[in-house]
Amino acid sequence: MKRVLHTPEGVRDIYNIECGKKMALEEHLKKIFHTYGYHDIQPPTFEYFDVFRKEIGTIPSKDLYKFFDKDGNTLALRPDITPSIARVAATLFKDETLPVRLCYTGNTFINHSNYQGRLRETTQMGAELMGDSTVEADAEMLALVIESLLTIGLKEFQLSVGNVDFFQSLIEDACLDEDAEERVRELINNRNFFGVEEFLDSIQVKRSSKEAFAALNDLVGGVSILSQAKNIAPNSKGVKAVRRLEKIYDTLKLYGVEKLITFDLSMSGTYGYYSGIIFRCYTFGTGDAIVKGGRYDHLTEKFGKESPAIGFAIVVDELMNALVRQKVRIDYTRKNTIVLYAPERKREAISLARDFRRKGKNTELLQKDADKELNAYIAYGNEYYAGSMVYLSDTGEVDVINLITGEQKNVNSTSRE
Repeated sequence: MKRVLHTPEGVRDIYNIECGKKMALEEHLKKIFHTYGYHDIQPPTFEYFDVFRKEIGTIPSKDLYKFFDKDGNTLALRPDITPSIARVAATLFKDETLPVRLCYTGNTFINHSNYQGRLRETTQMGAELMGDSTVEADAEMLALVIESLLTIGLKEFQLSVGNVDFFQSLIEDACLDEDAEERVRELINNRNFFGVEEFLDSIQVKRSSKEAFAALNDLVGGVSILSQAKNIAPNSKGVKAVRRLEKIYDTLKLYGVEKLITFDLSMSGTYGYYSGIIFRCYTFGTGDAIVKGGRYDHLTEKFGKESPAIGFAIVVDELMNALVRQKVRIDYTRKNTIVLYAPERKREAISLARDFRRKGKNTELLQKDADKELNAYIAYGNEYYAGSMVYLSDTGEVDVINLITGEQKNVNSTSRE
């Protein structure tokens, strides 16, 4: 019985002011997405397992929450919403030839190992631009990320941008097999460049490839590093990848946000479906990226439609942690009015509450317990973020209390304003 009173490891209850602030943050971000012309979509929480199979390029099958329906089909809770959006683009929008802009809010589920201490259920908000392969689409997504973070008050963050094709050009030039590629990716993701050197030595990779991988450690910074990257690009694929980043940078100048990005040519992507630019955003006060995104031009093909696409997801829980630790205020209005009444004034109290609600005011009715002091109800109102309290006492008086300032006044007749 004790187990059912607690949540399983990796999930938690979000309530009271924290829940209100989280929902207010989500609403604020959604408004920004809408200003860029994105339309809301709500894909299902679980899908057929095949939507997230290994070939799609999401997470390993062992980290999925899998179960069966009554017909024996294998289903999975979504670990990532992008494959669901790709499925939608290939089915519901299969005949659309112009770009489609979609945005969403939803929870994702990953069965992390116990020792990692990470949430297994997190909320993501994302935007996906389908059917547009241009540099302008890449720049729009980066500008939308930056504007979203700046608008909610986050000032100190690093938006790192790379290109999967550049990293892949080094892999191909070094002639690495699948296992060797996976090992190199892992070492570079951990910034262990000494380990990369040792590993490439052990499998006798040619000298020029070893030097190119070693140079990745220095290919992090402003736009000036792109010229260095072109110098070490081993083939036309690598050069094209860098030129793409240069064009994106030029377009970001038109948005006025180019100085807020950092280039990182060592980025290779968490998900296997990334096919072009990739980006992640970090800030202090959180242990993981607060934004993850990139181009995935071949993902919708897996569902039957050829369509380029780019998108990102904001990890709302990580963003909340960062905002709290950086003491960035989340706009959350004190919305409720409490109507507190003595039992004999029930008729007046209900009438007043109905009047307030008709005028669009959130109104909570509370009958006063004779054994509780007024201060206990004031403390309750503050705890639950109410803005004001109207007290209909047993003496016939009406007191209006501003719970924000503590100011109290007697109005002697029931106010309807």
